[in-house]
Amino acid sequence: MAVITGVILVAGLTAGGCASHKFVRENLEVVDNRVTEVAGTAGEALARANAAHKLAEGKFLYEVVLSDDSVKFPVNRDELSPEAEARLAELVQRLTSENRNVYLEIQGHTDASGDADFNEQLGEARAEAVRRYLSRHSIALNRMATISYGEESPVASNDTPEGRAQNRRVAIVVLS
Repeated sequence: MAVITGVILVAGLTAGGCASHKFVRENLEVVDNRVTEVAGTAGEALARANAAHKLAEGKFLYEVVLSDDSVKFPVNRDELSPEAEARLAELVQRLTSENRNVYLEIQGHTDASGDADFNEQLGEARAEAVRRYLSRHSIALNRMATISYGEESPVASNDTPEGRAQNRRVAIVVLS
C-alpha cells in the first residue's frame, strides 16, 4: 500500500510539475515579448537622440552673458545699463565683422526673490530689451529669438545678495 501511495504521489507531483512548467513558460514568453518591445522602443529613442545630437553638433559657437559686476540688472528692472550697451556694441561689432549667418537665442534670467510668474515676465522683458538693442544696431529680427527662464536656471545661490545679483542676467547664445 505504501508503494502504491508513493507511486501516486510521484505521479501527482510530476503531473503538477508539468502544469507548473507550462504556466511558467507561457508567462515567461509574455514577459520576454514585453522586454523585447520595450528594448525596441528604447533603441528607437536612442537612435532619435543620436540623430538630434548629430544635427546640433557644431551649431553652438559661443555665449555672451550680461551678468558681470558692471552689467548686472537691478532688482525688478529690465533696462540696459550703459555698461551692458557697451558689451552689446562689442557683440554687434563681432557679429558684423565675422559676417556669419548666425542665430541668436537671447535668454532672460532672474533671481528667486518674488513671485515665479513675475520673474518669468521679468526674464522675458530683460531678453526683449537686449533683442531691441541688437535690432536697432543692424541685427535682423529673424536671426533672434527670446526665451525667459525666470528663476529656473540659477548660476549661483539665491541665499546671498551676491548670488542673486549673478542670477539677474541675460545670456546670448550664438548658434551657426
